[in-house]
Amino acid sequence: MSEHSSVDILLVEDSPADAEMTMRALKRCVSRNAIEWVQNGEEAVDYMLRQGAYANRRNDNPRLILLDLKMPKVDGIEVLRLLKANVTTRTVPVVMLTSSNEGSDIARSYDLGINSYIVKPVEFDKFVDEVSKLGLYWAAMNKVPGMA
Repeated sequence: MSEHSSVDILLVEDSPADAEMTMRALKRCVSRNAIEWVQNGEEAVDYMLRQGAYANRRNDNPRLILLDLKMPKVDGIEVLRLLKANVTTRTVPVVMLTSSNEGSDIARSYDLGINSYIVKPVEFDKFVDEVSKLGLYWAAMNKVPGMA
């Protein structure tokens, strides 16, 4: 993704297969060029805080972060905690998109300020449908601070 183009959705997903399915589903409502994919929590934090490999990216935030929970390096809970504690990133909507249906994961996510918690459907067609609806709402219909 060019540092000059705007990102609507930051996808944080360590599984290339899940990332590809998610991006295919999101293409129904947003341009694929408006989706940035990072493969772990460390990259997500660097992207959002404009540090490391992302130090020169545009000075705007995505309209939505789709965050996986179970990832190497830095897990989704820690990413969420860091983003919600930072004044420049705390208003960005974050949706946990994960395979975990554990009550403790759901409770921790909401305690830290998640906007929504979605368990990934196993069936491909249902997954595509759910992610398409999710993307349409959060990237196209939802209003976020600083955007008319």
